Amino acid sequence: MKTLIELYDDRPIENVLGTEMFRPERTVFLCPPEIAGNVPLQGQIREYFRHRGIRNECVFMSASLYDAAAVEQKLEQIVERYPDCALDIAGGTESALFAGGMLCAKQSIPVFTYSRKRNRFYNIQNASFAHNQPCTVELNVEDCFRMAGGIMREGRVDNRILSQYMHLFDPFFEIYMENRRIWTKAITYIQRISQSDAASLHAEGGHLEKGERGSRVKAPVEMLQALEKIGMIRDLYIEDDVVRFDFADAWTRTWLRDVGSVLELYIYKACLDVGIFKDVRTSAVVDWLGEKPGHANITNELDVMATAGVYSVFISCKTCDAKTEALNELAILRDRFGGQMASAAIVTAEMGSPSMHHRASELGIDVINLNDLKDPQVVRERIRALLRK
Repeated sequence: MKTLIELYDDRPIENVLGTEMFRPERTVFLCPPEIAGNVPLQGQIREYFRHRGIRNECVFMSASLYDAAAVEQKLEQIVERYPDCALDIAGGTESALFAGGMLCAKQSIPVFTYSRKRNRFYNIQNASFAHNQPCTVELNVEDCFRMAGGIMREGRVDNRILSQYMHLFDPFFEIYMENRRIWTKAITYIQRISQSDAASLHAEGGHLEKGERGSRVKAPVEMLQALEKIGMIRDLYIEDDVVRFDFADAWTRTWLRDVGSVLELYIYKACLDVGIFKDVRTSAVVDWLGEKPGHANITNELDVMATAGVYSVFISCKTCDAKTEALNELAILRDRFGGQMASAAIVTAEMGSPSMHHRASELGIDVINLNDLKDPQVVRERIRALLRK
């Protein structure tokens, strides 16, 4: 097979998986007129293949995928032009698939499909190369973004440095769980006594500091002592009306001044501990429009994202109850950049309201709540189960 014929699908992975797996010299996309005339979108597909190191020619041919006769006629033209071809019927509309069947009845070209549930390719007709063939494609987080025309931007966390801090994340989370009820006020206190200058690692203040709306926040003495014990702060001094310490470094300073970082880092490590993911990222920022000149950036941040093979997991972390807006955003990101090969979960350090659980269920989003977070083994099992959806 030198030419692979793809029936264009709105789900990006359906358009590229056959090419990823079998590496033809040429991929012909039979697509609706609006796609055949969309030069930027075609450029995104070509750029994705370049990013993946696939050197192939991409050809886009137009036909209404809801007109079986038109599709069949166009397929016949493609086969005539590229006789050493095979047809992938994993994607496309029902009309296009019907037209593909009609073509198969007339010609003996190779035809194959892909099973998402079994992650295998199957020979439909004369495609022995695809007979019960396991899919060996391995994607990372950036690949998922690029497949749908986006790119990955730099987030709040440099993932390259996290291996140096892995030993901190579990004890840091234990401190959070022990102080969950006062956590927001405790972080507010740390923010108040540390300088806004990110270069300064020193923090100093009184036992009481200004909080929100004229309130007062109290020094979380026991929590600070626990943080010193695990090495996130040092030189802690608590005497009379003085509290002072130094952050261990700039990254611990960042995490101790942010309410949600502790949960994100814990779930990031839990994904790694599961041991089944090729790539795990925290603070994964996707720019929907990629490198298009003259366009403003449209970005979203995923607290944690992980990939295994061609499957992806999208996770949002909330120390409070998850609102409908957060659930809707998570579902949109999952559907756009993962499609049917993806699952999503909301992690909340609360039990979660009935309305939140109901909306999450409607959107096909798993909920990992406070009860689950109390047992690390349960958390890992819930994450592992996301790949079995």
